[in-house]
Amino acid sequence: MRRFTQVCNAVLVITGLLAVPLSSYADPGNGKGHGNPHGQSKKQGHKGNGKESREFADSGNGISLTLTYGDARRIALGSGLTGYSALPPGIAKNLVRGKPLPPGIAKKAVPASMLEQLPHYPGYEWRIAGNDLVLIAVSTAIVTSIINNVFD
Repeated sequence: MRRFTQVCNAVLVITGLLAVPLSSYADPGNGKGHGNPHGQSKKQGHKGNGKESREFADSGNGISLTLTYGDARRIALGSGLTGYSALPPGIAKNLVRGKPLPPGIAKKAVPASMLEQLPHYPGYEWRIAGNDLVLIAVSTAIVTSIINNVFD
């Protein structure tokens, strides 16, 4: 009986020692999860000054959006839609591309004068959240695209 216990313990120790090197081959998560979050904001497509070109090709949902900040801003100015306040920081951090629209976020319908000049995508709708222009999937409320500071 004692010999059996020693063999079992030896097998457990050897198995444990072999498992440690294998854990070093695990997927690092590609920036997801805990760790150093620096530089992640540009990957999310929300932070920054919003004045750079925004051209998205989202293969996950099959739409290809090509609308720059300059184009959206020009349409907003032409429609007289400026002077909107930004979302509070606590709410703005929850507005992220690829995630559902946060509940309770103040979103407004885009006025018809601007909506007719924006690209139309079946199954998606444009909304105004604070001073940002947001494209949302109607059926799932997933945020597809955010163009920052269009309505400053």
